[in-house]
Amino acid sequence: MDPLASSFGIAASGMKAQATRLRVVAENMANASSTGETPGADPYRRKTIVFDSVLDRALRADTVRVKTIGRDSSDFRLSYEPGHPAADAKGYVKLPNVNTLVEMMDMREAGRSYEANLNVLQQARGMLGRTIDMLRG
Repeated sequence: MDPLASSFGIAASGMKAQATRLRVVAENMANASSTGETPGADPYRRKTIVFDSVLDRALRADTVRVKTIGRDSSDFRLSYEPGHPAADAKGYVKLPNVNTLVEMMDMREAGRSYEANLNVLQQARGMLGRTIDMLRG
């Protein structure tokens, strides 16, 4: 397969992986203040994403894919709110292990990576168009 066609597949795999990453980050952000529904219940646990490099034999190139979407095993934050429906016997409510600052940085990085792959795709498409124009002329 020619390098131009390979660049389409490589960029598309990167865009797909980063789109999944953005969805995971968005879910984490949406649940950053979710608590358990019963006293002492665990709240939302932050999701993590792991990428993997995979050889695409048709493209003859390494592409990226989502290997796993896991759960962050770090401790939950505790907040003293004795009147809260999810408070335990001591009055503490478990809060998600989501740090919105970290999620915002991940979102920004994923967005930039997606954009970089989109630019590669657009450049490859432009080169293909110019090649076709030269062959016609």
